[in-house]
Order: sequence, then structure tokens, then C-alpha cells
Amino acid sequence: MDVYNTIVSFFQSGGFFMYPIMLVLALGLAIAIERYIYLTMVKSSNRRIWKKLMPLLQKGDYMQVAVVTEKSRSALSHIFNYGLNRARSSDRRDDVEIAMEEGLMETVPNLEKRTQYLSTFANIATLLGLLGTIIGLIQAFTAVGAANPSEKADMLSASISVAMNTTAFGLMVAIPLLLMYAVLQTKTTQLVDSLEMASVKFLNMLTENPANKVSAG
Repeated sequence: MDVYNTIVSFFQSGGFFMYPIMLVLALGLAIAIERYIYLTMVKSSNRRIWKKLMPLLQKGDYMQVAVVTEKSRSALSHIFNYGLNRARSSDRRDDVEIAMEEGLMETVPNLEKRTQYLSTFANIATLLGLLGTIIGLIQAFTAVGAANPSEKADMLSASISVAMNTTAFGLMVAIPLLLMYAVLQTKTTQLVDSLEMASVKFLNMLTENPANKVSAG
């Protein structure tokens, strides 16, 4: 209970700017949770479709590969569909590779969406904390200027302590947001790398057996 009271007292004494910082924290957490769940689901769906397609690719059954990828909504299937569609009209590896790169370029923005907001929110939280502290200090010095000289030192000390609460809270919000941003960035990079690796493997299998590739059309 003492911890709860301390937190409430800390928040209330920080002044108005504690509320926008709290709003930034709420938005950042919402985005971080949504992005983490989304990226985890994308990774899981890509793994499932890859395990399903691998035996078909090894057999050269591109007709069935096309059927499976068209039914799937995974990011990997989207990229493979681009390659298969181009392979039906062109025998050149470069053409198929360009088509798959186009599919990858369409997929990556969905993976990176909203993640950049976390670093922006971290900066905003820090700046709001500093702004709150500066305004608090201005108010404190203004109030102290009209106070009894014998009370000035105590009032100034208390006012500065309260004013610093917004900076502390801003940093307490900014640091976790930056950590979440780093985690999501790493997760996104790993996911993009896995898509690129799977695309290269798929392209190699597709172009190594042109007879089966043509039958996929």
C-alpha cells in the first residue's frame, strides 16, 4: 500500500505534464504489443507454410505449390505467388527474381508499420518531461520571489523536487519504449532476412527444374 501511495503522490505532484507523458506511454505500449503479436503471427505462419511447401518443392510439384500459396495469406506465400506468376510467362531467372523482389517490397512495409513510432514516442516523453520541469521551475521561482525570505530556501527546495518529477517520469517512459523499439526492430530484421533466405531457396528450386516450372502454369 505504501508503494501505491508513493506512486500516486509522485504522479500527482508532477503537475499537468505527467498526463501527456502517461498518454504517450499508453500509445507506445499499445503499438508495441500489437506489433509484437503481429510479427510473431507472421513468423509462425511463414514457418507453417514453408514446412508445407518444402516437400512439394523437393518433388518439383509446382502446380500444388501454386494451389497452396494462393490459399494462404502468409507473407511468404505472397512473395512465392509473384515468382510463380512470373515463371508462367518467362523462363528467365532474372525476371522471376525481380517479381519476387517486388513481392518482398510490398511485404516489408507491413512488417515495419508503426514500429518507428516507438522511438518517436520515447523522444516525445523525454521532451515533455524536460518541458514540465522547466515550467515547474519557472513557477517555483516566481512563487519563491514573493515569499518570506526565511522560507525561500525550503520552498525552493520543495518546488525543484516536484518539478523534477516530470523529467524522471519522462525518462521512465522513454527507456522502456526504446527497449521495445530495439526488440521489435531486431524481430523485424530477422523476419525480413528469413523471407529473403526462403525466397532465394525457392528461386533456386524453381529455376533448377524448368520442365516442372512450366507445368506449374
